Amino acid sequence: MSVVDVPADLPEPDLNENARIVLAKRYLRKGPQGEPVETEKELFWRVAWSVAAEEAKYAKSPFTVDELARAFYDLMVGFKFLPNSPTLMNAGTELGQLAACFVIPVGDSLDEIFDAVKNAAMIHKSGGGTGFSFSRLRPKNARVGSTGGVASGPVSFMRIFNTATEQVKQGGTRRGANMGILRVDHPDILEFIRCKEREGELNNFNISVALTEAFMRAVEAQEDYPLVAPNTQEATGSLNAREVFDILVQKAWESGDPGIIFLDRINRDNPTPEVGEIESTNPCGEQPLLPYEACNLGSVNLALMAADTPDGVNWEELDRVVRLAVRFLDNVIDASVYPLEKISEMVRANRKIGLGVMGFADLLYQLGVPYDSQEGLRLAERVMDFVQTRSRAVSAELAQERGAFPNFERSTYAAAKQGPFRNATTTTIAPTGTLSILAGCSSGVEPLFALSFARHVMDGERLVESNPYFEAAVKKARCHSPALMEEVAAKGSVKHVAYIPEEVRTIFVTAMDIEPVWHLKMQAAFQKYTDNAVSKTVNLPNQATAEEIRNIYWMAFEQGCKGVTVYRDGCKSAQVLCTGDQSRQGQSDSRPESKVRKRPDVVSGFTQKIHTGLGELYLTVNEVDGKPFEVFATIGKSGRSITAKAEAIGRLVSLALRSGVDVADIVGQLKGIGGENPVFRKKGLLLSLPDAVAWVLETRYLQGRSVPQDAASLGHPACPECGEPLTFEEGCFNCKSCGFTRCG
Repeated sequence: MSVVDVPADLPEPDLNENARIVLAKRYLRKGPQGEPVETEKELFWRVAWSVAAEEAKYAKSPFTVDELARAFYDLMVGFKFLPNSPTLMNAGTELGQLAACFVIPVGDSLDEIFDAVKNAAMIHKSGGGTGFSFSRLRPKNARVGSTGGVASGPVSFMRIFNTATEQVKQGGTRRGANMGILRVDHPDILEFIRCKEREGELNNFNISVALTEAFMRAVEAQEDYPLVAPNTQEATGSLNAREVFDILVQKAWESGDPGIIFLDRINRDNPTPEVGEIESTNPCGEQPLLPYEACNLGSVNLALMAADTPDGVNWEELDRVVRLAVRFLDNVIDASVYPLEKISEMVRANRKIGLGVMGFADLLYQLGVPYDSQEGLRLAERVMDFVQTRSRAVSAELAQERGAFPNFERSTYAAAKQGPFRNATTTTIAPTGTLSILAGCSSGVEPLFALSFARHVMDGERLVESNPYFEAAVKKARCHSPALMEEVAAKGSVKHVAYIPEEVRTIFVTAMDIEPVWHLKMQAAFQKYTDNAVSKTVNLPNQATAEEIRNIYWMAFEQGCKGVTVYRDGCKSAQVLCTGDQSRQGQSDSRPESKVRKRPDVVSGFTQKIHTGLGELYLTVNEVDGKPFEVFATIGKSGRSITAKAEAIGRLVSLALRSGVDVADIVGQLKGIGGENPVFRKKGLLLSLPDAVAWVLETRYLQGRSVPQDAASLGHPACPECGEPLTFEEGCFNCKSCGFTRCG
């Protein structure tokens, strides 16, 4: 039986319309014109069969390939378990790369650096995300013995990685994503902490500072700590730990970047320290990996584990799903075609898998348990303890069937006389932004961002969608109405809707209703029983202070987290509001009086020629009193559509300038807008016509002035693919409508 021979008796996937759209856009195999060439049923059978086919390699398996393929199919189309996106996209295809997470080492030579760029491009092309530690690179201005020159430092090379990523689209479906990490004792640490101050800088990177326990002790004691050059292992100076920590906190308050990881804690939990030291994680931070290591992930849907039992959980069914899921993920390691032989060797020597959960908020809603409660924390610990214990037990059973992972004798398990195990790790709480859309459940272990929201569909129709458990609860409380759903869609929350019973408001809390400390406590509860790490965002209101972030960071260190990501609502232009309230705040019902300045009879200026991906752009900027007053954009030898766009940009920029808008604000709006034909220039990438206009204005008039973040005046940004609002959760910007994610 081939992958395409779908048994006639298989049930059809039960998909909502949103899931169908996401599957068609991101997962179904495509023909030469981009049209789907398989059905949803064929997709899930393709994945189930190709992963189950690996079972034939093992004589002791209790399953036939057909039996296991049917079990895997039922698991996925029932949405009780889903693997990571590359497995859904690529299993049973020529590409065949099924892992999501990779870490590539970056050595301290040009050959090693550009080998890493090439390797990352190959991984992005195959659908994976990459993590890098830049801590091995010598600091800025250090001598390079082979040339007699000086080094440019880690941040400069990160920009090269960022530009390369921009040019490679993952598997034809999504943009590559990176994690950049630098040790806190690297001499360039301050430049790294500040490297994403400007909007649009390193836009394909999440960044995290690797904090050591020695540094944290120095923070507590308000002492200096040494900076160590990695190329010589000699101290090059020192910084005050408390001051560095304060800068780190301030930058996180301003933009959410950088996050932090606790490097010593991660390496204490490294199951194979004799094989290597962990330097980095994957893009969303939940998967620490050795150099050249990869991991495949999957998630159990806890929303479907609610049951009419004394504690509300169907533990028997959860056990069944975990057992099948672990076997599935172990088979994926054998089925996957990795982009580099070094990766194949490392992955199959350690055989790490990462089984996690999604739908946790939905489970709490069904059980009537508030997310921000001790009862919620206890349920989190109990559920994850169960998943970890059972997954480890299945890994031991697979070791009896198939053998332990090859590096087992060099592992901490062997030293502790535990095992043998088939897999060096078995549990990870990964982001499930797109998977949770397919499954129709809440993402990962996050609370919902909004209980109800408006979605714009074809022909301008506006539909209000609500969480089904919330809708059932308000119907039971006899307060449901279309007007209520509209109000909740506008606010996102029911916290201040007085006519909803208090017990309903207490249970149905959303991300911004929850005090930041409860976000952190929940992360710590899941981390307690997770081998790897937990993808989770600590959401803070806009009015949160830097001191609150400092407390969250310190609490994460004390409570055993392996890292933490914070996001203060509204802190940067890619702001994520799912609700409509804030876009109307401060707006008057009356039209403001126009204050556009009249054009003088005579003005002077300059014309600059810029090479763009759409042709030669001639930008004329006229000035009044030495300041830009109007802009004319003309693009040579282009079609009428491009000419019209250039003219429109010029007219709107001119209107803004003549209305008194600061040139820095205009640059902030235009800079970084992507286009279909980016081109290289000396200091980076020219992305589009508006990006070119921004470059000219910034170069001519700002002269070192910072470009303000562009969230405030023109409303909250939307998904670049479908126009719906983005949400920031699980350490990444995601679209609940079409499945777009900025983190691959």
